Amino acid sequence: MSRVVHEFTATVPRWAPYVTPVELDKATPEQRDAMQITPSSKGISPYVLTLAHDPESLKVRSPLFNTIMYGKGGLSSAERELGAVAASIVNSCVYCVAVHASRFNQLTKRPEVMETIFAGGVAAELEDHHQAIFDFAVKLSQSPPAAGPAEIAALRDIGLSEVEILDLILSASIFGWANRLMHTLGEPVRD
Repeated sequence: MSRVVHEFTATVPRWAPYVTPVELDKATPEQRDAMQITPSSKGISPYVLTLAHDPESLKVRSPLFNTIMYGKGGLSSAERELGAVAASIVNSCVYCVAVHASRFNQLTKRPEVMETIFAGGVAAELEDHHQAIFDFAVKLSQSPPAAGPAEIAALRDIGLSEVEILDLILSASIFGWANRLMHTLGEPVRD
């Protein structure tokens, strides 16, 4: 029996859509084209199959998401994942927290950072570098005007460049959108 997942963890649950996903073997040429540009070593996820109902949006969404989260240069991949986790905690997106906490752990080999975040939530106390990134992404996700000049200065104080700051803004911001899609299109479940 499945149960809805409510707690934050780095163990990725299954995502169960409310909207019936597109059946790959019945997908239109436009849907197939949109799904082909979504890189995945594990096949096409139920989430992408659900988004494929609107191939025009999916065709734009996937390259944008991938460039923001996996682009070369700028903010490190682990720091982008930390921004995604912070935004997803604010938005209570259990699935996205798990996916991006797991990725952070893989990249850094420091699961204690995510354990501290899971225990403390938005008030988690981290080392200075992670704290500044986490706090900025939390404030940006709670209320964009709250992430102002003082918060930008804190990011500069830990050595982030203008490009790295922009990457953090983008990685946290795209999860304002991604979390809402995940919430309204389905839910995380454990079997």
